[in-house]
Amino acid sequence: MYLQSLANRVPSAAYTQQETWEMLQQADPFHGLLDRSKYILEKILIGGASGIEKRHFCVPDVQNVFKRNAEQLNQDFEREAPILAEAALGDALEKAQLKPDELDAIVLCTCTGYLCPGVTSYVAERMGMRRDIFLQDIVGLGCGAAVPSLRAAEGLVAANPGMKVAVVAVEVCSAAFYIDDDPGVLVSLCLFGDGASASIWSDKPGPTGLRTKGFDTIHIPEDRELLRFVNRDGKLRNKLDLTVPQKAAIAVDKLFSRQDKGTIEQVLSHAGGRDVLVAVSGAVKDYTLSESEVVLKNYGNMSSPSVLFALDGYLNEGIDGKLDNKDLWLTSFGAGFAAHSFKLGL
Repeated sequence: MYLQSLANRVPSAAYTQQETWEMLQQADPFHGLLDRSKYILEKILIGGASGIEKRHFCVPDVQNVFKRNAEQLNQDFEREAPILAEAALGDALEKAQLKPDELDAIVLCTCTGYLCPGVTSYVAERMGMRRDIFLQDIVGLGCGAAVPSLRAAEGLVAANPGMKVAVVAVEVCSAAFYIDDDPGVLVSLCLFGDGASASIWSDKPGPTGLRTKGFDTIHIPEDRELLRFVNRDGKLRNKLDLTVPQKAAIAVDKLFSRQDKGTIEQVLSHAGGRDVLVAVSGAVKDYTLSESEVVLKNYGNMSSPSVLFALDGYLNEGIDGKLDNKDLWLTSFGAGFAAHSFKLGL
């Protein structure tokens, strides 16, 4: 399966960690937190402990997000997710020099809200796509979802020669913000931002000639409760154990140990957080995670789109001569606990 184009979008509203700290202090629930919890938030947001400079949020009036009930939060997702996905997909189609009605399928992943029919139905309608376009929504895979979504697209392309497939990862993390005294909840509140990535794929070589090679995955269900969404008063509440960076590194190491290191030019990882990237770096020794660090710095953890933002950063630097005999190795991980990977090369 060959890459035809890749495009990313974030909401226009951006907030530094300092600005987020100032907004949090104005929120009513903040004043009910334990002093220890306030210290954790301050340390991460303005103490330089996050590796993040700014994040983008598309939920309006985000400073009052904690006043929203569960219905209002999901309404924010219902409204914003199709808009953000459409923007990214429109850019990807333009790069591929395709019109919306030339697309044959959309595979879209998300975990920060719920729509039935899925987000693809709204995106296809908004963009005037054909009535016979195949729409597949993938939910429940968390931050790792982009790579298995690409794997699903590869199956479609293999089974349908000539098919043009869009893969979209869109997350409205600001519609899933939650606050209480749990350290994992507090850390999550300091890390996540909104974003979308869209890519176009087919069985014909694209402008770069890059194609997917060798998807892989690993599931560790005994660690499921360390990282997942739970339902609290109807709202999505992120459950994030402080051992997650180490668990992510172990999972990535198991996938990476199956690779011939001599064939890999660079590793591109999901930017889960500063501690996550430090831990994963130990599992992929001799490779920097510089592109992922830039994604984290500029956007925070956007969940599923993050690894494709890292890919875009690498491609924008130019690949001439870099991948003649080597491949990129991309990895994403998250709820499940699960980790996924694939190679991308000429």
